[in-house]
Amino acid sequence: MDPLALLKAIILGLVEGLTEFLPVSSTAHLILLSQALGFERSETFKVVIQFGAILALVTVYFDKIWTTTTSLPSRAESRRFALSVILAFLPAIPAGILLEETLSRVFLADVISPTAGTIIASTLIAGGIIMLLVERFRPVPVHSDPEQLPLWKSFAVGCCQALALIPGVSRSGATIVGALTLGVDRRAAAEFSFFLSIPTMAAATVYKVYKDWDQLDFSNGALIGVGFVAAFIAAFIVVKPFLALVSRFGFAPFAFYRIALGLVVIGAIQIGLWG
Repeated sequence: MDPLALLKAIILGLVEGLTEFLPVSSTAHLILLSQALGFERSETFKVVIQFGAILALVTVYFDKIWTTTTSLPSRAESRRFALSVILAFLPAIPAGILLEETLSRVFLADVISPTAGTIIASTLIAGGIIMLLVERFRPVPVHSDPEQLPLWKSFAVGCCQALALIPGVSRSGATIVGALTLGVDRRAAAEFSFFLSIPTMAAATVYKVYKDWDQLDFSNGALIGVGFVAAFIAAFIVVKPFLALVSRFGFAPFAFYRIALGLVVIGAIQIGLWG
């Protein structure tokens, strides 16, 4: 096993875990980093490291998920919360089916064009600016419990999530910003985004496995395994501190980071370092 390839797999797994639930776009980071490192991400590698991040989130919130699931027959609040998450999940289904092939062809190749890189950088910057504006002008929060969102607001947050199919937008960023504009406080917005990510990412993973089953290859098991473990560990570590951070400082630090990263990418393209 090539030690350098192993190191690259660990780095990509860590980045997946660290960025999947932050409003900075994990897809954009993996695309940019894979291209910078010259690492060819197989379909299997992409699926498995994302599954590692999902599993970490389920582990962090296992008690909550278990309690909600087992109390569905007897507790109206659990049924309502489950319905809320389902309604938020629904808009991603038609959007994903309609756009997945086009977006994969443009953005998820092993080497993407400078035009695609510019689009990613632009969405990173635009998302950061929008996040700063929402932080500054958002309405006074009226919802502090992610389980008690009005159903129409849950669906609206899900519509925002559909925008995240474009790399650079960020699934968590889109859902959090959408929730903030609807009067949800920062922590509740982040937590609802976490809960919504579980069915969304699980469905995307299952769909990817079904669609690309003939392309899955576990011959590089060591690379896949270390990527999975790295993604799990990083995601497990980052979730709770992220909630504490946004509760205290808001989302501005992530917005400035997005803008800075987008400018670096545009600069790299302009001076010919891309590709």
